Amino acid sequence: MGNSSAFWLGLAVAVAVLAALPALFGLYAAEVGAVFLAYALLGMSLAFIWGYCGILSFGQVAFFGVAGYAFGIIAINATTLTGLTLALLASIAVSTAFAAALGYFMFYGGVRDVYVTILTLVVALVLYTFMGQTAGGEWSVGDARLGGFNGMSGVPDLAVGIGSTGVEIGLLGHYYVTLGALVVTYLGLRALVNSQFGYAMIATREDEDRTAMFGYDTTFIKLVVFTIGGAIAGLGGVLFTTQNNYVDPSVFGITAAALPVVWASVGGRTSLIGTVGAALAIQFVDYRLALSGSEWALVVIGSLLVFVVLVMPEGIAPRLHEYVLESREDADSSPVPPDPPAAAEEVSD
Repeated sequence: MGNSSAFWLGLAVAVAVLAALPALFGLYAAEVGAVFLAYALLGMSLAFIWGYCGILSFGQVAFFGVAGYAFGIIAINATTLTGLTLALLASIAVSTAFAAALGYFMFYGGVRDVYVTILTLVVALVLYTFMGQTAGGEWSVGDARLGGFNGMSGVPDLAVGIGSTGVEIGLLGHYYVTLGALVVTYLGLRALVNSQFGYAMIATREDEDRTAMFGYDTTFIKLVVFTIGGAIAGLGGVLFTTQNNYVDPSVFGITAAALPVVWASVGGRTSLIGTVGAALAIQFVDYRLALSGSEWALVVIGSLLVFVVLVMPEGIAPRLHEYVLESREDADSSPVPPDPPAAAEEVSD
């Protein structure tokens, strides 16, 4: 998908519209929009591992939340520019290492198919339960109090620098940093899935045993893909936490764990851009319903998921792509009308 100038033009227009949102709707739109974009990174991480390698993980929020907590712990204890920069890098490294360790024990332990889904969900719920009981004063790391279900507050804003030289990223800057991270991540994943490694990923998704018979190390392929997905989810978790200056155990909860699956299912798990679009649209609808005081947000999202699974199980973006291709084929195969007969020349007497 996207091998046309029309696609790239549409992508450029979409990025331009997102970039213009703070100017059109003010700083509050930037504050809320940055959270939606962080969610889009989380959704993209699942679309990458599920749609292109067949690994349905219900635990992407585990890496999302672990990175958020790791950033908060380090940043609260080291508030200098150097400390905040190290917190950014270390928190993503922690989520990456966590994904690599979990993936190693799963895939090299022979865990496959639905059991991966169950195990990753269990990991997320274990983290939810554990972090929920960290309310006491003994549950602190230096100056950072985990806070139990009250959450960890006072997380510093994002900043990058060394010593006294650097930049502190404010509200508006954070929005554009998150948008830039989303675009760069999308382009990087797009290049990866269209590479030879991407072909091996899709072959593993379609028939792992046959791909292994051709000499590919499918276990290693799944481990690498799962680790990259964990790193992307961790990046989203850091940007989410620094935007809110707060993180709590709800990021590991069952509702949070289900949302990335909903985004990928509705947008299309084999479409990175479709998943991003679904994440932004669904979270916007959820936000508007919450503002109106409605408690029907989950009902609406669940109904949408059921409708899409029944009517277009491949997702909205792949179905639209298929429709466009069929329209082009119909236009190319339509018969060309014959030329009208030449008018007879008038013959004078």
